[in-house]
Amino acid sequence: MEIRVLNYFLAVAREQSIIRAAKSLHLSQPILSTQIRNMEKELGKQLLIRGTKGSRKVTLTEEDMILKKRAEEILNLVDKTEKEITLSDHVIAGDVYIGAGETDAVRLLAKAAKEIQSRYPGIHYHISSGNVEFILEQLDKGLIDFGLVFGHVDFDKYNAIKIPVKDTWGVLMRKDSELAHQNTITPEDLRNKPLIISHQKNQSGEFSSWLNCNIDQLNIVATYNLLFNASLLVDEGLGYAIGLDKIINMGENSNLCFRPLAPVVEAELSIIWKKYQVFSKPAEQFMIKIKELQ
Repeated sequence: MEIRVLNYFLAVAREQSIIRAAKSLHLSQPILSTQIRNMEKELGKQLLIRGTKGSRKVTLTEEDMILKKRAEEILNLVDKTEKEITLSDHVIAGDVYIGAGETDAVRLLAKAAKEIQSRYPGIHYHISSGNVEFILEQLDKGLIDFGLVFGHVDFDKYNAIKIPVKDTWGVLMRKDSELAHQNTITPEDLRNKPLIISHQKNQSGEFSSWLNCNIDQLNIVATYNLLFNASLLVDEGLGYAIGLDKIINMGENSNLCFRPLAPVVEAELSIIWKKYQVFSKPAEQFMIKIKELQ
């Protein structure tokens, strides 16, 4: 399967029309149709459901959706590799790709990038936000150089530097809520309250251990991936969100407040990368600076 044909396929998937895709690619419609049919023959699968004569729209099959996702990953990796290889040996410029969860510790990454900037202004940074499953998947596929993750690190697969800061778990709530007058929140305070929790497996387990009970015994009204979205649910009065401090900005005009858990529960963070990974020059400079900031 050629890279060129993958680009053709993505254009059709994006436009949902072979005619429009052909125009965007500056190809004739018959040539593009032939390329797509050859790909279908090569894979032994129908990838596009073509409309009737009255409808020129094409629909993606289930196999098509899988191929679209993989094609995007392949082309991103090809683009990343080409940029790294084509740069001059005497120039340190290019891209650093980082995956990170929601945490104030991203400031450490920002500090490292800022200190590198004056010496190497040609280095650019790309931050992808997501949960730990997303970050590990991106690392394993080579789509990012580093991941900023919470909790346990699999040292059989990754190298790691522990970040010298910890995030604190607590409860995000409305200022007019029943628990807002308290300085800290205990497990007993949350027994029958409507809760909004992260759907990350490791974080739910950490919270469950603090509660000393099974998550299924709680009144979980919603789960979230990004705490910002959870904060909107809290603001509307849906419930109390369990999350990390210093993520949601709570100024004087905010309806929300944050109370830490008691006993205290802290989340350790690490910057990780694949074992035996060969860094690009920009990624190598970033790693050097991160180590200096420890």
